[in-house]
Amino acid sequence: MLRNNEITFVNTHLNFWDKLNTNEKNLVISNTSLITYNKGFNLYSADTDCLGVLIIKSGELRTYILSEDGREVTLYRLTEGNTCVLSASCILNSITFDVHIDAECDSEVFLLNISTFSKLCSQNVYVENFAYKTSIERFSDVMWAMEQILFMSFDKRLAIFLIDEMSKTNTAEISLTQEQIAKYIGSAREVVSRMLKTFQSEGMVELSRGSIRITNKEKLKKLL
Repeated sequence: MLRNNEITFVNTHLNFWDKLNTNEKNLVISNTSLITYNKGFNLYSADTDCLGVLIIKSGELRTYILSEDGREVTLYRLTEGNTCVLSASCILNSITFDVHIDAECDSEVFLLNISTFSKLCSQNVYVENFAYKTSIERFSDVMWAMEQILFMSFDKRLAIFLIDEMSKTNTAEISLTQEQIAKYIGSAREVVSRMLKTFQSEGMVELSRGSIRITNKEKLKKLL
């Protein structure tokens, strides 16, 4: 059973909450649970059953697709307050590709189970609208990821990634390995390593084990 502060967190991140009647609100509360996922845990894939709607309380989840040769292409990452409905894709008939969702670090996630969400979608147009609107927003992230991979030079893609990470953490220190960065931007670690060394030689970054320090943000932005 959710505590009062947890109920408040959930309803503030479901924009259809005020459009629910009392019975529907009680249904959401009684069918939402707080789950802890350990770093590296695979929450969702083509081989698992639909989960439902995920609301991230803390931590980070990564949504990605797998190529036939096993290469991962990150579509987007979800952090505190973000919601994910692709984990409920079995009720969204227009979604025809398989995604995987992993916990990038130890994460706490509220899960509104699929049977309840499906029931609400079928009887409340505001819940159905939420499902499709959230899906469209996430597909915008997917298209942005694909656009970068298909049409942008790698130095520009890496520069965009580093600047975005810097903005997220509000610090010049990015605590990610080159392997992680490669997964996030859909490349090989060796390619990331070579480009980071080029950035370092040009005075834009400093490299150390497991982290990168941005030393010249303005010069990095000129690559965009």
